[in-house]
Amino acid sequence: MTIAVAPPAEAQDFLAAHPDTQFVDIIFTGLSGTARGKRIRVHELAALYGAGRPLPVSILVADVTGQDCFDTGLVWENGDSDRFARPAPGTLVPTGPGRAAVITSLFEADGTVCEIDCRAALARVVARLQADGLTPVVACELEFYLVDRNRADGQPPQPARMGGARPATHGTYGLEELDDAGSFLADLWAAADAAGLPLETAISEYAPGQMELTLKYRADPLRVADDVVLYKRLVKQVARRHDMLATFMAKPFADAAGNGLHLHVSINDAAGANIFASPHGSPNAPLLHAIGGLKAALAESFAIFAPNANSYRRFKAGSFAPVAASWGMDNRTTSFRITAGPDESRHIEHRIAGADANSYLALAALLAGVHHGLTHQIDPGPPVIGDGYAAAEAQPALPGDWFAAVRALEAGRILPEYLGASTIAMFASVKRTEQERYMAVVPALDYDWVLANA
Repeated sequence: MTIAVAPPAEAQDFLAAHPDTQFVDIIFTGLSGTARGKRIRVHELAALYGAGRPLPVSILVADVTGQDCFDTGLVWENGDSDRFARPAPGTLVPTGPGRAAVITSLFEADGTVCEIDCRAALARVVARLQADGLTPVVACELEFYLVDRNRADGQPPQPARMGGARPATHGTYGLEELDDAGSFLADLWAAADAAGLPLETAISEYAPGQMELTLKYRADPLRVADDVVLYKRLVKQVARRHDMLATFMAKPFADAAGNGLHLHVSINDAAGANIFASPHGSPNAPLLHAIGGLKAALAESFAIFAPNANSYRRFKAGSFAPVAASWGMDNRTTSFRITAGPDESRHIEHRIAGADANSYLALAALLAGVHHGLTHQIDPGPPVIGDGYAAAEAQPALPGDWFAAVRALEAGRILPEYLGASTIAMFASVKRTEQERYMAVVPALDYDWVLANA
């Protein structure tokens, strides 16, 4: 399995089109899902597009706070040796006056892709589909909150003041809320256009200060995951310029809606036709089998879709986040929603992942489930009709907490086949370390309380 690397001519063409560029951020995403990297001077760009830029291997397995995860065996045991960041094609983009950014994958010194690189894990799954003549078409929707940048120590965050006032109502699909956020949205769309991100519709979501913008479908999951990384960074940068903070935390407010990462997927055949195309209310066999595979892989995938302690506060009845492994026709109370719309556009909306999930691993787990279901023709069982929360007890349960989810991941048999056994083992090791560190900061709480409230 190989991953495409951008040629030196791409950097030359970019600098010719953007001669004012002074700095370039090299962005890399480790297993924790946090974007990290280096900021280089523009004269160093040619070397990046040549031999690549060395980065310590420990960055692959740093936890969400940036600390080393020693139990992975990738810190002291090999002297924290280097891997080489090499640029992904088409991802060198302007991010502001004199600034640019580029997405990278990590490679071994001999030029082979690093086995536990997140982009490599997603590429493996895509290759399995392509080997069967299938092309996944995916899109991501991310929710986030805009909150005050300044707050007193120990005080909880508050929705940011926009339009001179602090939002206090849900404002769901509110047009005045979009007006109040108008200057922020205009700057965000301008930044996305400059960076070539296919950023589209904005809505005011189901809580004060919560927003969602959509990224357009692409028949290139790697590029979609790259888009998510760049998009998150742009949202945070633009928010800071407006004296706000943007958070993609899964559940920043206990009494308000969580932030989801809704994953949309359809599959094209060799002729470019959507194999899920079918009349609304009458899903065809491939669509049903794909859902069956998603259900079969869900337990072991859950730690990827919900990777942090806070992630599990999002799954509550009546929250628009799912609470059971269920599916339905145009039903937002289920985990897997078959969308309405024209027959040829039929696709699955996967509603489980939080906005804190690693976009590469989340899409990889999604597509692994789809391919597994198509290959083994798995029956998903009957759909949920009506209120999925009321019917939850009759459906397979989701892992109840962070600890159970990691145990299910370690016991799984589907994801190692697709993402790679080493990737799954290292991800689980990072999560184990994060759990130990989480427990250490709540010494006054016993283990049962943490499990019940994680």
